[in-house]
Amino acid sequence: MANMKNAKKAIKVIERKRIENRDYEASMKTAMKNVEKAVTAKDKEKAEKELKVAIKRIDKAVAAGVTTKNFSARNKSRLTKKVNAM
Repeated sequence: MANMKNAKKAIKVIERKRIENRDYEASMKTAMKNVEKAVTAKDKEKAEKELKVAIKRIDKAVAAGVTTKNFSARNKSRLTKKVNAM
């Protein structure tokens, strides 16, 4: 356990950031899964709609510092290719 005042505060700040980052990551992963489900169901309209949502969530996660730019680019590209191949 931390003894100094600044260390105690840092623990609180880190916990708040961890929870916020978890929310960004969870919503991003859910959006990506929704695109995958629409692609497997062969529903192009829904897949395109879900792709827009997924790209937005991925970009927000990168802006928040939860994921890296390369992770973002790779996943957006992969999802877009799957939707366009339908």
